[in-house]
Amino acid sequence: MSTPRTLDAPPGTRDTQVRRPGRGHRPRRQRLTWRRAVRRDWRLYTLVIAPLVFFAVFRYLPMIGNVIAFRRYEPGGNLFGEEWVGLHYFQLFIHDPTFWQVFTNTLILGGLTLLFTFPAPIILALLLNEVRASGLKRFVQSISYLPHFLSIVVVAAIIMQLLSDNGVVNQGLHAVGHAPITFLQQPGWFRQIYVSSEVWQTVGWGTILYLAALTTIDGQLYEQARIDGANRWQQTWHVTLPGIRPTMMTLLILNIGTFMAVGFEKILLLYNPLTYPTADVISTYLYRVGVVSGSFSYAAAIGLFDSVIGLVLVVSANYLSRRLVGASLW
Repeated sequence: MSTPRTLDAPPGTRDTQVRRPGRGHRPRRQRLTWRRAVRRDWRLYTLVIAPLVFFAVFRYLPMIGNVIAFRRYEPGGNLFGEEWVGLHYFQLFIHDPTFWQVFTNTLILGGLTLLFTFPAPIILALLLNEVRASGLKRFVQSISYLPHFLSIVVVAAIIMQLLSDNGVVNQGLHAVGHAPITFLQQPGWFRQIYVSSEVWQTVGWGTILYLAALTTIDGQLYEQARIDGANRWQQTWHVTLPGIRPTMMTLLILNIGTFMAVGFEKILLLYNPLTYPTADVISTYLYRVGVVSGSFSYAAAIGLFDSVIGLVLVVSANYLSRRLVGASLW
């Protein structure tokens, strides 16, 4: 009895087993070297020349000057200091009570700024995402991110005009029978003024990033959640927030990176000797010690200490984010 023919084989031909290449027979992909990548995409690589030059000149090259933190530097003398003093300047600021006061102020202001400025754009983005009137949505977006484009000097001038003795706020207090308050001369008011102005200035710009992240969430996830009986709050908690979690963690790590670098320009414009107990931070203290007083080696030692703390915070936040959430910068 003959073997039946297969449907694929033409009549009169012998049945043969067709061999398919296995996993071991896959064609080897040619490795793309960096020279071939540059030659192929050289137009794209030219776009990073300007940022690389900027960071090399204004970020990495000045790091060589940190050597004066270990050497005695005199203005007009050797660029890298006159003599080696080791950890002398580090011991000075460690035993300086003024430094620890400004260090505490930096931690408090940085913590309050991170506590209020980080979730504010998320909340505003979630609220705007629920708005169906496109005209109202665009209007709120434009009003909210407009302060981001204002100069720090303009923002400080607006704050001083509003909170001056004859400003709008004190005029409103006078209208209700309250005595005027010298907001900018009282240390107890400075932190509230600074943090609230930071929220007002940055909330709109951060909202743009989160709104862009919200557009990447698959709409079918919301439909499945509605089928399962989830309300709007449950959809936000179980679909929206997990969808923008990588963006949230990336921005959180970046904000932690600037935790110690509390806004130098705004504080310098708003503070005065009366508000030093709560307003003076490391950056303003470095300005007075290094630029005004001319103690460059002492200021370099404090700046190096501040940078090391910032580096530890960024690396720790990135590690925790990668282990707990699965999203990180590197």
